[in-house]
Amino acid sequence: MIDLKVGGVPEHFNYPWYITLKNKSYTQQNINLRWKDFPGGTGDMCAALRNGTLDIAIVLTEGILKDIAAGNPSKIVQTYVKSSLIWGIHVNATSKFQKIEDLKNTTIAISRFGSGSHLMAIVNAYNQGWDAANLKFLEVGNLQGGIDALNIGDADYFMWEHFTTKPLVDEGIFRRIEDCPTPWPCFVIAVRNEVLEKDLDAVKKVLNVINNETAHFKNIPGIAETLSKRYQQRLEDIKEWLKITEWNAGKPITKNIILRIQNKMLTFNILEKKKNANGFIKNIYL
Repeated sequence: MIDLKVGGVPEHFNYPWYITLKNKSYTQQNINLRWKDFPGGTGDMCAALRNGTLDIAIVLTEGILKDIAAGNPSKIVQTYVKSSLIWGIHVNATSKFQKIEDLKNTTIAISRFGSGSHLMAIVNAYNQGWDAANLKFLEVGNLQGGIDALNIGDADYFMWEHFTTKPLVDEGIFRRIEDCPTPWPCFVIAVRNEVLEKDLDAVKKVLNVINNETAHFKNIPGIAETLSKRYQQRLEDIKEWLKITEWNAGKPITKNIILRIQNKMLTFNILEKKKNANGFIKNIYL
C-alpha cells in the first residue's frame, strides 16, 4: 500500500475528492490516500509542499506558479478546474465603502502572502488602474481571520471566492462591492517532485480516479441539494455555481497554457520574469 497525502480548501470545488475517498476508490488501487483540509488556502499548501507534509495539492494556479518560480520543488500535473474563479471583493456590512473606487489606498486582508487573496488583490488593483506598489496588506490566516479583521476595522476589504462567502453576505456580515474573476483556469493539481520520481504510477492512478469522478460530477442525481446542505449554501446559489464551473477531467496541461498565464502574471507584476514552461509542469500522460 502506497501512502499519499492530498490537500485542498474545504470548499465545494473539492467535493469530488470526498466522494472518491468515501467510496474507497484509492484503496482499490492499493493507495492509502489521506485528505487534509487547508482553510488557509494556497499559501498554506505551498508551504506544506515545500516542507514535505503534503504530497499532492489542489491549489490556485497563480499561487503555485509563483511559488514554483520561487523554488517550490513541485510540478503542476494538470488543470483541476478550468473555469475562472470568481473572487468577491468584500467589506464589512456596516462599512462606509460603497463602490470599488472607495477602496483605493485602504488596507486589504489576505490569508497569507503568495495566496490567492493576496495575488488577486494585485490583479484587481491593475484592473482599477491603481499602483499595486502602494497596496497595504494585513495577513489574517484564513476566512475567519478576514471576517474578524473587517469587523474590528484592522482591514478594509477582503477577497475570497464568491460562493463560499455568499452566506456571509446573506447574513449581513459581509457586503460585496464587486467581483473579480481570475483571467486563467483557477485550480491546478501540483505534486512534489520527490513523489513524482518515486511514486509516479500511484499519482497516475489517483488522477485517473478523480478525473473519472469530475467527468460526470455535475450529472450526479441530487448533487446540487447535497452540496447546498453540506456547505450551507442556498440551493439557487449552488445551481448557479455548478452552471459556471467546469472541471478539466484529465486533459494534460500544455506549455502554451503556462506561457499564456505567465504573460498575464507578468502584466500584473505578480511574476518577476518569465521562465521555461518545463520548469512548472510534468506531463504524466505521455
